[in-house]
Amino acid sequence: MRWYLSWGPAMKAEEKDVNRKVKDPPFSSADVAEQKRLNSTGEAGVPWKKWGPYLTERQWGTVREDYSETGDAWNFFTHDQARSRAYRWGEDGIAGISDDKQRLCFALALWNGKDPILKERLFGLTNSEGNHGEDVKEYYFYLDSTPTHSYMKYLYKYPQAAYPYADLVETNRRRSKNDLEYELLDTGVFNEDRYFDVFVEYAKDGPEDILIRITAANRGPEAAELHLLPTLWFRNDWSLWIAQSNRAAKKPNLRQIEAAAGTTAVAATHPLLDELVLSCEGNVELLFTENETNHELLFFGQENESPYVKDGINDCIVQGNQGAVNPSKQGTKVA
Repeated sequence: MRWYLSWGPAMKAEEKDVNRKVKDPPFSSADVAEQKRLNSTGEAGVPWKKWGPYLTERQWGTVREDYSETGDAWNFFTHDQARSRAYRWGEDGIAGISDDKQRLCFALALWNGKDPILKERLFGLTNSEGNHGEDVKEYYFYLDSTPTHSYMKYLYKYPQAAYPYADLVETNRRRSKNDLEYELLDTGVFNEDRYFDVFVEYAKDGPEDILIRITAANRGPEAAELHLLPTLWFRNDWSLWIAQSNRAAKKPNLRQIEAAAGTTAVAATHPLLDELVLSCEGNVELLFTENETNHELLFFGQENESPYVKDGINDCIVQGNQGAVNPSKQGTKVA
């Protein structure tokens, strides 16, 4: 691993005097842009905090998604099921944001060309798999955030080798509570600095005007493959398996729309949100599917509500199955 330090000018001798008088700043806190945003949030109700880092990194295996009769959350909704099975009470993603009701979500998916699945959410050991209990086996860092989330910065370290899912589970399972945990670094996937530093930044020009910048840096000695898939989707509140008393009256929709030259755009329509537009730099291919459970894969004898399901983008990218995404360029999940 490499570390970078930034050095400022040498401190003058007189500046070392801890008793020296501190000058007043050349501005008042009321003049600071972030303070103005906070004031308008409280006084005028301007929704600067409506969009923020409210998206969890791991929804699978939580009590929120446990509908089992035995209360076994870990085994009822596993990480392996998560890419194919719609959540009910929340969503998850890497470096993600959502509105404060988590109706519309945005996060980053990644693929290094070697992993068996897209990297869409954090992986970890369940309480019974880890020799020291539950443990996330990832490296991610929250680098910055203002109180209104008008600026946020996140770093995720993504190996260039195949992520060692089975190795982490099997090795930790063999260790006793008296042994050290077997960590992701111990697997060797970061050897020779063969990883990507992936930075995700958010900056608001208004309460619902958000700029997103994704920067990937190859820290390894050679060129390496990396697919970046910014992903937008609606939390599922419309499917038939949701109790009718809680089911939305109308299904939301994402669709590709005409965009300015050199950009690609998606319109997001939800009955409880204003229509929003995601505009992407460049003429890029959009992959649409539905944020709906792949019942046919997970539950024997059950049929899917749609031919396009939650893991459709994964199957298109990783398996090359073009039929897994909607050619009409609409759905409830897009990358």
